[in-house]
Amino acid sequence: MEAVVEKANMARAYRKVVANKGAPGADGMTVDQLTDHLKQHWPTLRERLLAGEYHPSPIRAAKIPKPKGGTRQLGIPTVTDRLIQQALLQVLTPIFDPGFSASSYGYRPGRSAQQAVSAMKAHVSAGHRWVVDLDLEAFFDRVNHDLLMARIARRVRDKRVLRLIRRYLEAGMFQHGLAAPRRQGT
Repeated sequence: MEAVVEKANMARAYRKVVANKGAPGADGMTVDQLTDHLKQHWPTLRERLLAGEYHPSPIRAAKIPKPKGGTRQLGIPTVTDRLIQQALLQVLTPIFDPGFSASSYGYRPGRSAQQAVSAMKAHVSAGHRWVVDLDLEAFFDRVNHDLLMARIARRVRDKRVLRLIRRYLEAGMFQHGLAAPRRQGT
């Protein structure tokens, strides 16, 4: 957790969250309001994170159109929670990313759909006859929290980090003015 709240890591996370912009979460705070909020609340927030006492806010439900029709349900965290999540991501990525398949391109730093297409073309040019493209429908909506946490705990020993990740997974989702608990999904 000390690495998560370290000044340089938080500054990098802040720049990333501000650059990504994004819609406000359930609290209505915009990215433009984050600086003033942190000036006032960062010392307390940092102490709560280090003490393992921070509880994320429920996420705001939003539906967006899918390219081929229908809608996709999204959960929009508060800007403060996006900042903390980004700081966690920056610390955890070097721990987990090296263990991922070299053939995996989705949601990976420094990787893109264009690189996946290039790799596929290279395989075909090399004489391979099969290329597999997987997209599991609603995969992230169905992730089992216990299985995920058991996998994370194999590499992360800091109980505060594990507790925080679990709290993010279980943070409720605001729909129709009520926060509904989440038992699965990310």
